[in-house]
Amino acid sequence: MNKLILGTAVLALSAGAALAESHSVVRLGTEGAYPPYNFINDAGEVDGFERELGDELCTRAELTCEWVTNEWDSIIPNLVSGNYDVIIAGMSITAERDEVIDFTQNYTQPDPSAYLALDGADVDLTGGVIAAQASTIQASYVAESGATLVEFASPDETVAAVRNGEADAVLADKAYLAPIADEAADLSFVGEDVLIGGGIGLGLRESDGELKAKFDAAIQSMKDDGSLNALIAKWEVGAQF
Repeated sequence: MNKLILGTAVLALSAGAALAESHSVVRLGTEGAYPPYNFINDAGEVDGFERELGDELCTRAELTCEWVTNEWDSIIPNLVSGNYDVIIAGMSITAERDEVIDFTQNYTQPDPSAYLALDGADVDLTGGVIAAQASTIQASYVAESGATLVEFASPDETVAAVRNGEADAVLADKAYLAPIADEAADLSFVGEDVLIGGGIGLGLRESDGELKAKFDAAIQSMKDDGSLNALIAKWEVGAQF
């Protein structure tokens, strides 16, 4: 789910100093609004690819974990201020984010982003109006492409903007848009897919090097035994390793 958020180095340093390396309970922060990566199921629980992945990583790292949901716009500031210990929310690894927080190795390959528009529409992807979720890598890409960017707080609002005429198309992770395109008679993909970012990883405070090492080892063990590829295939979130 590939996303761009700006934080502050000052916040990261102050919160990182306040929380030590050892955690009795590791709190996993996610958005809960970006299927298939993460969403809230009918029972009101966090579900999706990252729920299964996070639970397995915690088991392998011998950590006691609990899940916390947080709106996307403040997900990095609330990590660095100590409201949870890890971001697992479809967040792409970017150099800009890496100036504020740290990342594990990636647990997905760079996922294609795609444009979705009204079926049969003639869309100018470089000169038209393109919707994207605010503070995402797709929003940055649109802003640099020459198109007019319109940003929305949630991913479902970006699709609604296409339907109600506020935008000519939406750019988002293809894994998110594909089920919508399959079920909607009025929407279809346009143009070419684009690759943005360096894959998705866990976000942690810069000071939590020991915790990062535990999760890195757990991710690598899942890559080595094929279980990560099995989860990727199950949830259709991109290319396998």
